[in-house]
Amino acid sequence: MHNVARAVQERVAQHGTSNGGTMHRNIEGPINAISTNKDKTQVVVAGRNVFRVLSIEEEEFTEKLNLRIGKNLNLNFSASDVAWNQIEDHILASAATNGAVVTWNLNKSSSSKQDIIFQEHTRTVNKVCFHGTEANLLLSGSQDGFMKLFDLRKREASSTFSGQSESVRVVQFNPHQDLFFAAAFENGNIQIWDMRRSDRYLKQFVAHNDPVFTIDYHPDEKNWMATAGRDKTIKVWDLSQSSSFTPNNKVRLLHTIQTIASVARVKWRPQRKFHIASCALLLDFSVNVWDIRRPYIPFASFNEHKDVVTSILWKNDPHIFLSASKDQTVYQHLFRDANRPADKANTTCLAINASGEIAQAASLDKPDRSGKTSKLTNLFKKAPDRSDQFTVVHSTLTVFHDKNVLKTALDMDWFIHLAKGYKLSGKSIEDLCDQNSKTAASISRYQESQTWNMLKYLYCEHPTTPQPNTRSVSLLAAGDKNTENDRNRHMSIDHTKSHEKSTDGEIRKSLQHNDLSAGMTDEESGNASDSEQDRALATIASGLTNPTHDLLFEDGDLEQFQFNDGEVQDETEVRGYTSVCVI
Repeated sequence: MHNVARAVQERVAQHGTSNGGTMHRNIEGPINAISTNKDKTQVVVAGRNVFRVLSIEEEEFTEKLNLRIGKNLNLNFSASDVAWNQIEDHILASAATNGAVVTWNLNKSSSSKQDIIFQEHTRTVNKVCFHGTEANLLLSGSQDGFMKLFDLRKREASSTFSGQSESVRVVQFNPHQDLFFAAAFENGNIQIWDMRRSDRYLKQFVAHNDPVFTIDYHPDEKNWMATAGRDKTIKVWDLSQSSSFTPNNKVRLLHTIQTIASVARVKWRPQRKFHIASCALLLDFSVNVWDIRRPYIPFASFNEHKDVVTSILWKNDPHIFLSASKDQTVYQHLFRDANRPADKANTTCLAINASGEIAQAASLDKPDRSGKTSKLTNLFKKAPDRSDQFTVVHSTLTVFHDKNVLKTALDMDWFIHLAKGYKLSGKSIEDLCDQNSKTAASISRYQESQTWNMLKYLYCEHPTTPQPNTRSVSLLAAGDKNTENDRNRHMSIDHTKSHEKSTDGEIRKSLQHNDLSAGMTDEESGNASDSEQDRALATIASGLTNPTHDLLFEDGDLEQFQFNDGEVQDETEVRGYTSVCVI
């Protein structure tokens, strides 16, 4: 009994489970790439220590052939990429890290299916692909910066293309124009080539600021190409303006999707014009399907893999695709099993800025996350396919302003009010800072109010700490009478000590360097000291040690400036908020 249970567990672990939906199979080694035959019934999985052909059954993957067999297993059996010939169903090609391009003939009677080995590249081959209509044409791109076009009948490279650039990361034939292919480079450039001309590319444009790791022509829109790379973006380009391939014609950027990690692969979803799938090079283990018209959140997400995904392939059905990963698994995903990030997004959020404005975004109705419709509706029309529809949520954005802040934000009355209310002389540094802080807070200029408090703590040896207030921030301008009385009483007790200990000692030390104090009597020196204290605040604001010249007042200007000694009336009522903008 235990043996039977163990056999069942081993079979489930090896072949995975489907339950009529997503299924997977464990492979004995990390997978670098996958490719399918023309009718999508078989898939080849390749990696450093893996090279197998699997049959895609209704409920499981079954192994059909192991290509990594033989006495002399070398780097030619290790693949960084693999491609299946879409015309000759028995021909495969693999890219090796030693610079070799290897073809495999599945119809060979011998156990080893290795056919032709092309040793044309000097460094790792990153990508191989077969021509869409010519079964004997194979294209490769390498880390050595060259692209090779191989003719399998000649068993040698028929053409060599040099992009005069850094390493080639990916190459792909244009499915709509058989003579053209595209290549992406380490420096972020995309080049368009005519395979009949190997001397120079037809067109080049800068797609990304970092290496481009993947490109994909749109299966239906013949002028669209998607690119992605290390800069964490997926970009969709319109190549129609470059159809004549003249230097003056530039490509046009249509859409940009910002992801959270470097993008390793992108693949357009068949029969869905605006949908594209992507996987990350690191950090993110999910396969995300994006709607390029709504690039801020994935349309669907598949989170089955436990390590980075290395390859994505759609089957002929837009609801089914395959993926492979470094976690040694290959998956067949059904779209009905996808997670919908938009369904789980918060429908309400708040934000507040430094001016006290509050913005609120909220949904107007409860979104329909089930995808179900009423029976009455079903009688007249077919329910929309959940694999094609985003969750529809109608939302509103409301911005709330403090009614007093709103008025002051639209004019310069606040500046005039502060200019009239600020005091720069006549009191101690601490008192001046407190009064100016109150003046700013009375018209809700809280940043300026805090600046005065910071000055007080920087330049006063024993500043009084205001009592905490649990009421609205707008009431700070009015102050607390008991706290004010306590502070005045404290200041009167320490007034004598403050003269002896020089509360603003650093400023007085700087004032002692003033040549005007030389030769004065004690009475004259005392009067001069009081006058210098009146100007101490301007000295602090200017950051200069010479009190006779500062940033705010030129020599002698401070004495000519007429200050208004009248107190600014503080507002004591609680200011409410009102909605001023609804979107």
